[in-house]
Amino acid sequence: MSNTMTPSRPYLMRALNEWILDNQCTPYVLVDALLPDVQVPQEYVNNGQIVLNISPGAVQNLLIDESGLSFNARFGGVPMAVFVPVIAILAIYARENGQGMVFGSEAGAPDPDDPVPPKKKPTAETPPSGARPSLKVVK
Repeated sequence: MSNTMTPSRPYLMRALNEWILDNQCTPYVLVDALLPDVQVPQEYVNNGQIVLNISPGAVQNLLIDESGLSFNARFGGVPMAVFVPVIAILAIYARENGQGMVFGSEAGAPDPDDPVPPKKKPTAETPPSGARPSLKVVK
C-alpha cells in the first residue's frame, strides 16, 4: 500500500467554492495562465494571470476534479470551454471580501507569493486585501 496521496487542491477548491456560495458571495479563482494546458481567453490575461468568476450565474457545467477546473462560459459574448490544470490554480476567494485561500507551491508550480508588478491603472474589483493590485476581473 502506498502512502502517496492524491492532490488536496481539488478537494479544497470544491469545499471553498461551496463555502463562498453558502455565504452568498461570488467565488473567484486566480489562475497562472502561462502554464501548459491552461485554456482561458488570452485577451483577458494580465501579467500572466487571469481571474475567473466561477459562480453558477457565470458558468455552466462547472467541474473541479483531480485533473483541474473546467466549465463553459461566455467572454465578451463568445462561448468558450475553459480548462485550468490543478497546478495552475493559485487561489480561490470571495470577490466581496477577499476571504479564501492561496495555494502553496507544489513541484513545478510557480510561487503564488512572488510579487506581481503593478499594472498601469488599478481596478475597482481588486480584492480588499490589496494583495494583488494587478488582477483584472473577468465577468
